[in-house]
Amino acid sequence: MAYDVLVVGGGIAGLTAALYTCRAGKTVLVLEKENPGGQINWSPCVENYPGLAHVSGSEISDRLLAQVLDQGGEVELEEVTGIEDGRVKKIRTASGTVYEGYSLIAATGALPRKLNLPEEEKYIGNGECFCALCDGAFYAQAPVAVCGGGNAALQDALYLSDTCSRVYLIHRRSQFRGEAKLVELLKKKTNVEFVLNSRIAGLYGEESLEGITVEDAEGGKKALAVDGLFVAIGRVPDNGIFSEILDLDESGYIVAGEDCKTSVPGIFAAGDGRRKAVRQLVTAAGDGAIAATGACRYTDSLR
Repeated sequence: MAYDVLVVGGGIAGLTAALYTCRAGKTVLVLEKENPGGQINWSPCVENYPGLAHVSGSEISDRLLAQVLDQGGEVELEEVTGIEDGRVKKIRTASGTVYEGYSLIAATGALPRKLNLPEEEKYIGNGECFCALCDGAFYAQAPVAVCGGGNAALQDALYLSDTCSRVYLIHRRSQFRGEAKLVELLKKKTNVEFVLNSRIAGLYGEESLEGITVEDAEGGKKALAVDGLFVAIGRVPDNGIFSEILDLDESGYIVAGEDCKTSVPGIFAAGDGRRKAVRQLVTAAGDGAIAATGACRYTDSLR
């Protein structure tokens, strides 16, 4: 059986696309390799989504997933390994299953960006983390560091400051990119220390992370003893499976305009993996709605 629409990626963009597809009376299958909801699950508190104040990211994704399932959408935890274009699109998964659909929405999002230090792989999972909400509890009453200057880093530092003995917030510039309100909240925390105009130059520890080396703009270095390091320096697009069939830009984002149309008819892009200026929860949801509308129209044109 061919679905009307296939969605690769079950984040906010993908689930919104599925919801709008269902509402249009079409059949839809969402394929997600990890957890429905995507990176918003890592946000302990979302305050910038219209109409929802002081809500966790996981609650938003849980509600949206329930909406999709209630409307008749299907969601499978499967990793997509290959895509074949044609009048009917075909998706291959790691389990060997092949799914077919008349149109397809790429909503694979992005992955955490690493520090690219020589010794980094040793400490990932052994002190270096990418999700304060997921791993913060392991470092209660311990000193930690957060690296980054955007909202994600600021939110991580706020969250960790409630349980950790000390939080070093390290940013390579003198000003944060994130919201001023979050910065002001952090300034009121007595256990948070800003380490600005600095970068992380090294990690050290025997079996697990014991500290980091920080280098300032003048080349001066100092060691900070920390048990955990939370890296929040952005993300890189997770579009590898589309690299052979879709046009990607120099950074690996799918080339698609505000209509979410890609270089291949019948394939649309939505969410953080699409080339665009603003990557936020609200824009991911908007992409999902636009991509679903286009995909449904494309499916109708084949019949």
